[in-house]
Amino acid sequence: MGRIWSEERRYETWLQVEIAAAQVMADAGIIPQEAARDVRERGTFDVARIAAIEETTQHDVIAFTTAVAEHVGPSARWLHFGLTSSDVVDTAQALQMRDACDLLLKDVEALAEAVRARADEHRQTPMIGRTHGVHAEPMTFGLKLALWYAELRRDEERLRRARTAVAVGKISGAVGTYAHLDPSIEAGVCRALGLEPAPVSSQVIQRDRHAELLSTIAITGASLEKFALEVRGLQKTEIGEVEEPFAKGQKGSSAMPHKRNPIGCEQICGLARLLRGNAHAALENVALWHERDISHSSVERVILPDSFIALDHMLRRLTRIVKGLVVHPDRMRENLERSRGVVFSGTVLLELAQRGISREQAYEWVQRNAMRSYDEKKDFKQLLLDDKDVMGVLDRKTVDDAFDLKVQLRHVDQIFDRVFGAAAASTKAGSWKLGAGS
Repeated sequence: MGRIWSEERRYETWLQVEIAAAQVMADAGIIPQEAARDVRERGTFDVARIAAIEETTQHDVIAFTTAVAEHVGPSARWLHFGLTSSDVVDTAQALQMRDACDLLLKDVEALAEAVRARADEHRQTPMIGRTHGVHAEPMTFGLKLALWYAELRRDEERLRRARTAVAVGKISGAVGTYAHLDPSIEAGVCRALGLEPAPVSSQVIQRDRHAELLSTIAITGASLEKFALEVRGLQKTEIGEVEEPFAKGQKGSSAMPHKRNPIGCEQICGLARLLRGNAHAALENVALWHERDISHSSVERVILPDSFIALDHMLRRLTRIVKGLVVHPDRMRENLERSRGVVFSGTVLLELAQRGISREQAYEWVQRNAMRSYDEKKDFKQLLLDDKDVMGVLDRKTVDDAFDLKVQLRHVDQIFDRVFGAAAASTKAGSWKLGAGS
């Protein structure tokens, strides 16, 4: 990714545009074929030479064309013929963004595959679901990962759409009127470069396209932040359900030798903030004066490479974390049972309602036992079994079934089939029941 956004690669893409333009114009009889050949075969540059010329010109494109012309020779009078700087810069930048998007798409695919594998591994690993940070109802760790997978696929689709949005070129001149070159030249250049011609442009390709791309990158980063934040939360000592991989010889703290910190996930969360800031800057770039000013250019020299490189790193790092994630099913089970069964209160509520008890009355009966379980540290199911109101409506088997994890999680395979497709490996649920002391 760094190579795509290097200074040398930027000039290489500029030269690609110049070569394509020269050839298309030669084929149209606008410039000599020999000139196009010379530009193609002799056109080259030296980054240091461009920098030296720019010290005088204070114009990077003129410095570039001057440096290339030194190699092309007399045919250089046809180099950049009929073009304005943004014809080259914006079209070339589209090549960089397109190629960078392709790398990101490969990264997303690798992460999605890693998540899919771990999701299938833990499809039936029971854990407690949490809302507001508080125990809610049972779920599985695989379901949590399936949720991540589905979101990554949406991120992938957004990236594909953004790639299409920015993979456009323009050779329409200083204000987009094709005053010096026919639109057919633009069409030919874009075709040669694998781009679509912008249907209309000013001196520049419109920056709503770039804003869409940077917003998409920021959204993808937000997804990664969400996943990383969950790992951080589950790695808290008090929870201890998953951990980032911790390599032999790795150190967590200069002062506390016992520390194993989720530093990779923390880094991902931090970089996501950077991506959101860059997306905001891209939105600021949409509004330019009249047919173009240059206020966007300096911003893009920072936010485009930085955003692509940061997200590329985040995706690769999270892929390594997911592959090496240390999962503690026993701790998940321990935490699930820590609340003494109150997480099955919703099922008991429904059982009472199905048997004719008003929802308000059923809620009061169930809640008072749940509160006693909390306050007196007593087993919730046993409290229900001792409650004359509840047991005047329910029998022992109904109460036992209400605490059956197999019943709670009976639709896990169906959800997996929806997320991963029917071809996903099927692991049938076992029978999980919490004991009287749970």
